[in-house]
Amino acid sequence: MMNVSVIITTKNEEDHLENLLKSLQKQSYKEIECIVVDNNSTDRTKMIARKYTQNVFNYGPERSAQRNYGAKKANGNYLLFLDADMKLERRVIESCVTKIEKSQTDAVIIPEISYGKSFWSRVKAYERSFYVGDESIEAARFFRKVTFFRVGGFDEKITGPEDWELSDRVRRQHGISRISIPILHNEGNLGFMELLRKKYYYGKKTPAYLRKAEKGALVSSKTLFFLRRGFYKRPGYILAHPVLFCAMIFMLTAELFAGTFGMISGSFND
Repeated sequence: MMNVSVIITTKNEEDHLENLLKSLQKQSYKEIECIVVDNNSTDRTKMIARKYTQNVFNYGPERSAQRNYGAKKANGNYLLFLDADMKLERRVIESCVTKIEKSQTDAVIIPEISYGKSFWSRVKAYERSFYVGDESIEAARFFRKVTFFRVGGFDEKITGPEDWELSDRVRRQHGISRISIPILHNEGNLGFMELLRKKYYYGKKTPAYLRKAEKGALVSSKTLFFLRRGFYKRPGYILAHPVLFCAMIFMLTAELFAGTFGMISGSFND
């Protein structure tokens, strides 16, 4: 068996991390190394992580830098990058290893199914359900380590679109495959203003992404939600959930404005 290094980035994730770590213990693929790269948590995150792995580090200032640091510490032949509010179905890692070996590609997309307790968590989960199978929106999380370092890893100037940017580079040079078994993503008690603050913050990093992206990226499905083809392929799904759909359009429009203001701010401060 080939080893897989699972790299988890954290910051004050005591409410979520243990669920992810338990799901790693239950994986059908057993040759797993777990690495937690924390960013100065002030809660019990590190304490929880050390119950499951000795590979607990502190590094920052952002997620991309944390991920690159974790990759440098990794001993596996493959790298899987996860957020602390996720958990894995039992055969996810096994399926990734099988797919990457059989397809001779260098990265794998794992679909995500979101869930959460608040209304806006459910709206975000509804939105993300449209993106499953849309490679213009989905990004790879599982990589051959040699390829990850060959393309330069995550761009540490980018936070938010860094998954897209790395996947774009790998796809152009080496190809990406996908599996069907999903990651479960816990949106928790997501609030509307939290959504906008996050989108504004990520928007500040978007100019750095656009400078590296292919021509035309500014007017694309990544930046303009109404260009995402998944919304136009499932009219029955929209009609079955009219309240969620209307709330989603309202949320995405507000996020578009927040991200645009973030981009303007980021352009001036870049």
